[in-house]
Amino acid sequence: MDPELEPFIPFLPQTDLNDPEATRKTVAALVAAGAAPDTSRMDVEDRTVPAEPDVAVRIYRPHRAPSQGGAGAIVWLHGGGFVFGDLDTEHPWAARLADGSGAVVVSVDYRRAPENPFPAALDDAYAVLDWTAAHAAELGIDPARIAVGGHSAGGGLAAAVALRARDEQGPAICFQLLNQPGLDDRQQTWSARNFTDTPWFTRDKTTAAWRHYLGSRPATPYAAPARATDLSGLPPAYVATAEFCPNRDEDIEYALRLLQAGVPVELHQWPGTFHGSQAILSADISQRQNAELAGALRRALAA
Repeated sequence: MDPELEPFIPFLPQTDLNDPEATRKTVAALVAAGAAPDTSRMDVEDRTVPAEPDVAVRIYRPHRAPSQGGAGAIVWLHGGGFVFGDLDTEHPWAARLADGSGAVVVSVDYRRAPENPFPAALDDAYAVLDWTAAHAAELGIDPARIAVGGHSAGGGLAAAVALRARDEQGPAICFQLLNQPGLDDRQQTWSARNFTDTPWFTRDKTTAAWRHYLGSRPATPYAAPARATDLSGLPPAYVATAEFCPNRDEDIEYALRLLQAGVPVELHQWPGTFHGSQAILSADISQRQNAELAGALRRALAA
């Protein structure tokens, strides 16, 4: 374990995905007690995307000279095991991503499981992608430079959105930013089978997250993108993994399969880290992780 992260492990909040409501309250209180992000260099606006049902979004627009044709943007999906997280808990991360990358960030308040199992969250995310592309001129966005991305469960949703957009000839996605994504409900990789007591996220929590998300439906590639047999024609990707994370090996395997399908990939495995440890902002490795996420997005949207 990274020596700057290890002292924080005993103080990590205890969460139980088998009690979604309590977990939501714990995480919301934790974020509310933290320092607010600096949004002085951007405009932040709450909007509602018309859909069935409507989807709330929060849009972050950095104060930068707009490039010809509009700014690059990302449809951003929060983590939380498909169970917790919302616009407010993701606010610090979305603001940092916008500030560090210069991109317009459209943060999505997708429906959560178990009350709303698959495909509710995916439908919400895809509706926001459609809306963002259709309203690009109004939003000051270049429709040719729209990415998708997210943390953890949100990263898995972003990968699923990319698959669906390819299959349905939907809005063009130029890049996918996948940070420790949840991609495979089968939990057959080495890390998924063996990481039973890792900090914050364990095999048991992974099992609960997938159970809530899938409900009574069988898993499909749009629910668990690692099940997709054809990864060709997908957008270039940045995939980041944490060493002590159940998702680690499925993420690395997905990145390799993208490469084998002819998709450009940047894969970054962060040693000594655990799932979500980049929230410990004082650690040098967390600062590097967060800077890399923003930098990867900035480079992709400038290409």
